[in-house]
Amino acid sequence: MLLRMSTLLLRTLREDPADAEVPSHRLLIRAGYVRRAAPGGYTWLPLGKLVLDRITEIVRSEMTAIGDQEVHFPALLPAEPYRTSGRWAEYGDDIFTLADRKGAEHLLAPTHEELAALLVKDLFSSYRDFPVTLFQIQTKFRDEARPRAGLLRGREFLMKDAYSFDLDEAGLQAAYDRHRDAYRRVFDRLGLDYTVVHAMSGAMGGSASEEFLAATPVGEDTFVGCTACDYAANTEAVVTRAPATGDPDAHPALEVHDTPETPTIASLVELANARGLGGRRAWTAADTLKNVVLTVRRPGTEESELLVIGLPGDREVDLKRVEAALHPATVAVFDDWAAHPELVRGYIGPQILEKLGVRYLVDPRVVTGTTWLTGANEPGRHAVDVVCGRDFTPAGTIEAAEVRAGDACPACEVGELTIRRGIEIGHIFQLGRRFTDAFAVDVLGPAGKPVRPTMGCYGIGVSRAVAAVAEQHHDERGLVWPAAVAPCDVHLVAAGKGPQLDAALDLGGRLAAAGLRVLVDDRTHVSAGVKFTDAELIGIPRAVVVGRRLADGYVELRDRAAGERVELPLDGLVERLVVEVRAARRDGV
Repeated sequence: MLLRMSTLLLRTLREDPADAEVPSHRLLIRAGYVRRAAPGGYTWLPLGKLVLDRITEIVRSEMTAIGDQEVHFPALLPAEPYRTSGRWAEYGDDIFTLADRKGAEHLLAPTHEELAALLVKDLFSSYRDFPVTLFQIQTKFRDEARPRAGLLRGREFLMKDAYSFDLDEAGLQAAYDRHRDAYRRVFDRLGLDYTVVHAMSGAMGGSASEEFLAATPVGEDTFVGCTACDYAANTEAVVTRAPATGDPDAHPALEVHDTPETPTIASLVELANARGLGGRRAWTAADTLKNVVLTVRRPGTEESELLVIGLPGDREVDLKRVEAALHPATVAVFDDWAAHPELVRGYIGPQILEKLGVRYLVDPRVVTGTTWLTGANEPGRHAVDVVCGRDFTPAGTIEAAEVRAGDACPACEVGELTIRRGIEIGHIFQLGRRFTDAFAVDVLGPAGKPVRPTMGCYGIGVSRAVAAVAEQHHDERGLVWPAAVAPCDVHLVAAGKGPQLDAALDLGGRLAAAGLRVLVDDRTHVSAGVKFTDAELIGIPRAVVVGRRLADGYVELRDRAAGERVELPLDGLVERLVVEVRAARRDGV
């Protein structure tokens, strides 16, 4: 393949786009890989489409290598299967919905579990047909409220999704493990630094899931790792280690104290220490019980219910963790205090919540026998020795508190958690029978009785992977593509006209004939300096400059990643580059 920049649909920019927030967004537009077409939607220009296609083929090759079969579902889907599964309501405003001319409701596909289950039900009837895994590489749609960061958070994106069907849990686990290993190979081939973390299943449901996160400071996902073991998890999925329970009757009786002008934890702790409340003068925020009021609205309902979450006062509520725990409900901070005078702002305690009919969930650190300094449900008053299991009984526990660096690892006894940020590039789920139950997918089993298959789901954000690679592979001058995904193998720069241009085109033709992908900068209306700047911005791994030493039979070879430059004889250059490029193509695509 030979591309000539004089005829290529390409426009590089010297300045950053005004709306670019992250490096990948900035550089993919500046280097002429994509152009914004609409909020959350991008046009792929020729160089960008080449990168997208190379990543697509790497993904496809690893899926077919483990026996997955490629299909292609429609993107415009009828509403009824999603109503049957319950996800029409669960997705809520996150999906694009529309009606056809006859008034029938449809949606633009966010994912295809329903269609996959219905297809298997339609075609398979016997245990002999299983196991089977289907995959597709398909455009998906999500009505993001605030599209941002270019390809990282869009309304339209390319995904690979696979769906496994097995007759038992052992088969599901085997399919899950195969895809986990295949995903590692995919992301290794893409040259990504990534971490596999425990995750929440969200709208997919199921018993287990893991995310593949590409590390980057601009990532929207926060994840933790342990300093002493291999534990890693999305912060939404971190489990708090609960303390031992105690005897709730082993504490003094509850006492109420006047604590004027202490609506904050800091002011309460200061007063408690000054007065020695409860006979103590070493109160900390962690000894107080903070009670945060939220509203929860479940899918398909208009009314919201009150929820109070109790947690140690040195912690803040993380709404993302709350929403993950309560999915598919939506959560908001309560603010209509006038409508609920029984809730005294700044002085709420759990002692009366059950009587009020307000649901009360607590942090796992709040266990039976623990004693707290908390609100007395009266303005300017707090209570000491409020004991869980004696003075209040929670309706349950919830992982709602912020996760902090230095927290104890839930998987081992010695490690501490560190916090990093990343981009979700893959997610694998053990769905179980949620969707086969919804559509009564039954087949005849080996014993002559009906068997209901169990499902797994495995997704890779293909277009997002382009941005993830760009986030990890760039410098101050531009993109630095790994060889496996670069749009071309060699970028030829003719530093002048006449013999230099003729030699660059001849060399490009010979390299293309040898099987390499070549971009030739044959523009005659720009200076050599502009060409060099564009070459660094575009980021192809090897650049060959045909310049002033051509008369002596030499050209300059530039390594984009290493920044090295070496002069080489033109004779034998084609053979050398072919060997180097094939060695660098770890994927063999």
